[in-house]
Amino acid sequence: MTRVAVVGAAGRMGQMISSALAGEEDIQVAALVDVRVPDQLFGAHHVTSLDDVDEGTVDVVVDFSTVDTARETIAWAAARDIPVIVGTTGFTDADIAQWQRDFVNGHLLVAANFALGAVLAQRFAVEAARYFPRVEIIEYHHDRKVDAPSGTAIDTATRIANARKSASHPPMCEPTTREPHEGSRGAEIDGIRIHAVRMPAMTAHQEVIFGGVGEGLTIRHDAYDRSSFAAGVLLAIRNIHRFPGLTVGLDPLL
Repeated sequence: MTRVAVVGAAGRMGQMISSALAGEEDIQVAALVDVRVPDQLFGAHHVTSLDDVDEGTVDVVVDFSTVDTARETIAWAAARDIPVIVGTTGFTDADIAQWQRDFVNGHLLVAANFALGAVLAQRFAVEAARYFPRVEIIEYHHDRKVDAPSGTAIDTATRIANARKSASHPPMCEPTTREPHEGSRGAEIDGIRIHAVRMPAMTAHQEVIFGGVGEGLTIRHDAYDRSSFAAGVLLAIRNIHRFPGLTVGLDPLL
């Protein structure tokens, strides 16, 4: 039985993850950590800080909170040699460098997306990037998402850019020479254009659009509900001990 503490347990993602974990026979929700009381406790102990958690009762920590809280969670877990899985985005290169030092003998997995289909779509996009001269990304999310572009879109753009470099593709030339309204071509991440859409009723969707001579290829993933992220979190919990150190992204587990 793997005992899990969920940080950010009162948030939308935290509640969904807690519910999914509570339905698994080999997992126990041991603690729910949040300044607010979650709607459901699933038999777990609610605390407002990880400092109030008995480290001897937790085997893995899962964090879907904020950047600042996640940094505190990771430091707490590193000091106690407890594996930690983080689904928050927005970290810096300095954060990554610090975690590489802190988790030489520990286990930390940080991923922008836990939907298995999204991870596979990224993998397919990296493969396609070697063969097409142009590519752009459109990401669609609900109208309560405060950041743009999404962490998944940024991660996808970075992976595609690296694949293009490995295939010796030249930088893409920008065809637009006149832009009366600045920003109409979207954000540029590592030379890849990203367009962000925010609409009610959407959850998380992404299109990677490739163009070549006389043809195009679109790779699209749709997460219609947050429950789609549960499979990736469960996969991470059950396999994190197989991956010592820092693991970025869910792809190595597939």
